[in-house]
Amino acid sequence: MRSLPTRRIAAVALTAAASVVALAGPAFAHVTVNPGSAAQGGYTAVDFRVPNESDTASTVKLEVNLPLDHPLASVRTLPLPGWSAAVEKAKLDKPIKVHGSDVNEAVSKITWTADPGTKIAPGQFQEFRVSLGPLPTDADSMAFKALQTYDNGDVVRWIDEAPAGQPEPAHPAPTLKLTKAAAGDDHHGAGATASPAAGAHGDSSDHAAASDGDAKSSDSTARILGVVGIVVGVIGTAVGVLGLRRKNSGSAS
Repeated sequence: MRSLPTRRIAAVALTAAASVVALAGPAFAHVTVNPGSAAQGGYTAVDFRVPNESDTASTVKLEVNLPLDHPLASVRTLPLPGWSAAVEKAKLDKPIKVHGSDVNEAVSKITWTADPGTKIAPGQFQEFRVSLGPLPTDADSMAFKALQTYDNGDVVRWIDEAPAGQPEPAHPAPTLKLTKAAAGDDHHGAGATASPAAGAHGDSSDHAAASDGDAKSSDSTARILGVVGIVVGVIGTAVGVLGLRRKNSGSAS
């Protein structure tokens, strides 16, 4: 009969650990932009990270909308084997000046479509790299609303924006936080494009491929390590309690 409390404690520990992992899971399934931050006024290379959430269908298309309230003069995609990138541009109501030149149009949407035989299968993810800039100096963030299409026709709309201090919505838009540029910064990041005055492009950029490791976000790694730490802590506490109970039971007998 003394084993009943022990079994209950073990069951509680396992349930708590499973709950922690289950709660953490959805955070890893969002479409995100990585790294999650960049300096205002600069150029950067980012990856739109797309995990496949379905157990039965595969992702075959990604559409990313670029905000035109803060248009970007230079946008370039990095070629990705098995995927075709199409770039759409929109005429600006008011031209913007970039390095002394007027820019009258900007990229409004990028669509990646899987070639036959290519897909993001269940349990997989893919990253779509883009170099862009110059980033606005009068905004704290940029939201890139995205649509993820599956081969069964389902479309997940990652377009929700949560006000500051509010809980994260179910389908948050990939958001790039903008930070103040450091003093003396030349406003060119590791993935800077060579000539912003050349306009918006859908072609590859050698600079977009530079410093690939710098553009990888550590957000997912940090979350995973945090979840593992919590799970280990829960199990460790349960094991400690079990040991203490056994010791007390031995002393009593």
